[in-house]
Amino acid sequence: MFSKQAKSGPKASGRAEAPASLPSSNPADATRRTPKVASLLSADLTIEGCIEGEGELQLDGILRGDVRVARLSVGETGHVEGCVQADLVEVRGRIVGSIIAKQVRLYGTAYVDGDITHEQLSMESGAFFQGRSLKFQRPPSPIQPTPEPEVLALAAAETVG
Repeated sequence: MFSKQAKSGPKASGRAEAPASLPSSNPADATRRTPKVASLLSADLTIEGCIEGEGELQLDGILRGDVRVARLSVGETGHVEGCVQADLVEVRGRIVGSIIAKQVRLYGTAYVDGDITHEQLSMESGAFFQGRSLKFQRPPSPIQPTPEPEVLALAAAETVG
């Protein structure tokens, strides 16, 4: 009596589509959608050595060595003895060593003894900083070439003659 016609789905559109609830099989899509979780070094840890990675690190323990990550957050109990390189560095604890980052934030409980090379630096009242603040040097903008004098001389010669 009644016939049901499929208005959507693989037969109606002529192409097969995966249901929206299933995850993509492409690993690049999965990493793009999954929020990155920060790695945590808790207050009861002491690590001697370097740490490198592309992610975010929350440091509440003690690290004796260099750090190179995308984002570093040093908690109030955190302590770094070494060089720090990151895009963003937030300090509530102690860093004894140089910091190289695009953006550096020193909170009221921060203690930094070393040079800070940065694009942007912010400090709250109460933060301790001993060292040099060095602004990143951006490359000079390219100089626009001036027109060659011969071209201008020919144009002037044509209007005179």
